[in-house]
Amino acid sequence: MDSIHVRGGQPLNGRIPISGAKNSALKLMAAALLTDGELKLTRMPDLADTRFLTILLTHLGASVQAGPGVMKIHADTLARTEAPYDLVRKMRASFNVLGPILAREGQARVSLPGGCAIGARPVDLHLQALKDLGAEIDLTEGYVVASAKGGLKGARIHFPFVSVGATEHAMLAAVLAKGETVLENAAREPEIADLADCLNAMGAKVEGAGRSTIHITGVERLSGTTHAVVPDRIETGTFALAAAAAGGKVLLEEAIPEHNESLWKLMRAAGVQVTSVEGGIEVSRNGHPVLAVDAETRPYPGFPTDLQAQFMALMTRAEGTSVIRETIFENRFMHAPELSRMGANITVRGNEAIVRGVKTLRGAPVMATDLRASVSLVIAGLAAEGETVIGRVYHLDRGFERLEDKLKACGADIDRRQE
Repeated sequence: MDSIHVRGGQPLNGRIPISGAKNSALKLMAAALLTDGELKLTRMPDLADTRFLTILLTHLGASVQAGPGVMKIHADTLARTEAPYDLVRKMRASFNVLGPILAREGQARVSLPGGCAIGARPVDLHLQALKDLGAEIDLTEGYVVASAKGGLKGARIHFPFVSVGATEHAMLAAVLAKGETVLENAAREPEIADLADCLNAMGAKVEGAGRSTIHITGVERLSGTTHAVVPDRIETGTFALAAAAAGGKVLLEEAIPEHNESLWKLMRAAGVQVTSVEGGIEVSRNGHPVLAVDAETRPYPGFPTDLQAQFMALMTRAEGTSVIRETIFENRFMHAPELSRMGANITVRGNEAIVRGVKTLRGAPVMATDLRASVSLVIAGLAAEGETVIGRVYHLDRGFERLEDKLKACGADIDRRQE
């Protein structure tokens, strides 16, 4: 099993190219099932998650060709309408093939996704949205069996709380439904708008993506297209926080400044310089101490839960005490005990973590518990004295492309080893 070794104390200076967003790329891959034309995705990240979904799409009958930064998906016909447990359990986003298969074929049998280390994350809202669109849904032996013999029909769908996955799933199904669909209390993330842009390029009629109400007018068929995946705002924020923790100056190439305004506000309050420049975002901290700042996760455009662990890593070295509140997922403070192994002073009480900054972190053997937790340990390692060894980094490979190479190019002392 691989581990990552980080020897701290080296500032980061240089350029880091930002990859396409994992959270967008996976849903765009699912969208390829809606058409018999070829979908070409550029700025495509090469991740464990995209490789998992490639296996599932191939099982369903799609042809997938992947090269550096490019993926071509052609689902001329679907050989199967069933997504088995062994292929869906590895990654929750695989469940989002249900809507496209159902919309295109009128029937689908898809395994319920497996559990998640950071919370239950049920799919109730996904299934209710499909029911609102006229699907008949049965749950049997761990599978969702869905049918819509006369085709899906447009509907008004109100989400009781904001859900990115349910919003995207409803969009994927509704674009081929008959009539108009209105999504109320929809998620507003940039990845939602990116999915809508791709669907519209394929011939869909989606309006309002990125706002809380989305209008979709169903069409009979979609065609292939070429679409560039939006730059990853979570990767952008992660490398920005890494630069803040280690010190130095880093240009995050192709990053979109407005996608992380909530983070920039917190980082500036903490004494870090964040500047929008031509071609991306520049983050620097040279000699200035980090100041403690409170943070609370919220749906977009609030501070993202996917950056909470990384921000906590920065706060472990801040002057003063910060309070970090997690309002999106339960069990998302599992990185706190691992950071404490490195000398951090963190007290977890329910959905709050009280972080008292320390002068020094010291390298230690630590274990990754989920995707974002794993990279928080890398950030802490960059700021620590001595060597940090991070185990179970297969979590990291799900969402970060060439992480060690990008950090090493900016001066980090980091490498991957097979234990």
